[in-house]
Amino acid sequence: MSSATAQHKFSCPACGAEAQWNPGKQELVCPYCGTTSPAQIELNASGEEVIKELDLATALRSIPDDQRGWQAQKTSVRCQSCQAISVFDAERVGQRCDFCGSSALVPYEEIKEAFRPESLLPMKLAEPQVREEIREWYGSRFWAPNRLKSKAMTDQVHGLYIPYWTFDAQVHATWTAESGNYYYETEHYTDAQGKRQSRQVRKVRWYPSSGSLAQFFDDELVSASRGVDAELLRKVEPFPTKDLVPYKAGFLSGWVVERYQIDLLAAAKHAREQMDSELRSMCAARLPGDTHRNLQVYPNYSGQTFKHILVPLWLLTYAFRRKTYQVVINGYTGAIAGKYPVSWVKIFFAVLLGLGVVAAIYFVSKK
Repeated sequence: MSSATAQHKFSCPACGAEAQWNPGKQELVCPYCGTTSPAQIELNASGEEVIKELDLATALRSIPDDQRGWQAQKTSVRCQSCQAISVFDAERVGQRCDFCGSSALVPYEEIKEAFRPESLLPMKLAEPQVREEIREWYGSRFWAPNRLKSKAMTDQVHGLYIPYWTFDAQVHATWTAESGNYYYETEHYTDAQGKRQSRQVRKVRWYPSSGSLAQFFDDELVSASRGVDAELLRKVEPFPTKDLVPYKAGFLSGWVVERYQIDLLAAAKHAREQMDSELRSMCAARLPGDTHRNLQVYPNYSGQTFKHILVPLWLLTYAFRRKTYQVVINGYTGAIAGKYPVSWVKIFFAVLLGLGVVAAIYFVSKK
C-alpha cells in the first residue's frame, strides 16, 4: 500500500501522547505507551489516501477529564522488572514491587490521567484469614519442598486492587452447517487366516442445517493487569460483578492499585473473540444430528457497552532457588491458585519406589 497521511494529529486514547501511523500493523500506535488504535485508509475528495480512526477510539478520546484520575492524591511507579504500574497513597514510599518483589521502581508520569474506575468489588477477606488459607494450600502440595511448606512465607502477602474491563453486548447470530446422522453397514472381509469375516462400519449421512439464536453477554471480564500471572487469574475467577459498588476514593485508602496497561481497545478485541467463541459453542450445541462439519456463524452485535472496574486480590510473590513464583487469592470469594517449586528428592524416591513395585510384580509373576 502506498504511504498514507493523517488529516490531523491523533492523540493516544490511553495516555494522550501523539499516536503515529504504523504501515506494518495498519493501525495508529502510541510510541509512548504502545497502545494501538484501530484505523482504516480512505480516499479523500482529491483522491489522496488518509487515515480515519474507527468509532471506539474516537469515543474513548471524547471521555472528559473529570472522568479521569483517582479523586485523591496518589503516587505512581513502574517496576522495571515486571513492568507493572503501581498506584498508592502519596505519603507511602514504595520500596519493592508488590507484584514481583523487585526494588527497581521508577516514577511513572502520565501525559493524561487514566480512566477512573466506574465501580469496584470491595475487599472481603481479612489478612489473617488469607495467611491461614495460604498455609493450608501449601500444606496440601505434596510435591513441594518440605522447608517451603513449613515456612509458607505468608509474611510477604500483599492485598491490592487490580484492573479489569467488562463488556456487555446483545447478539443475534445465524448459523449454517452440515449435520450428520450415523448409520452402520455390514462389511465383509478376509482375515489373516484366509477366513471370511464381517464387521459393522459406521458411516455418516450428511444434510444441510441452519438456525439462529439471540444471546445477551453480561459483564464479560477481561483482565487489564500486567503484574499478575494471567493463568492464575483465570483460576481464581469469577469476580461476582453483581456485587460491584460505585467507585469512591475511600475504598482504596491504604491499598496498592495497579493501573491498567491492557488498554480498552485491546481488551474490546479480546472480549469479542471470547464472545465469538462462546457463540460458536452455543450454535454447535443446537445442531441436529450426531455430528457436524463446516459450521459458519454470522453474529450481529448491538448495544455494546463497557466498564472499567477494580477487583480485590491477595498476592504472595516469592523467590525459591532464583525463580519467582506467585500465589493468588481472590479477595472476595477466597478462591486460591498458585505455582510452586517441586522437590526433586521426592520425585527421585517416587520413581525409585515405582521401579521397585514394577520389579516386585515382575519377579512374583515369574514364580
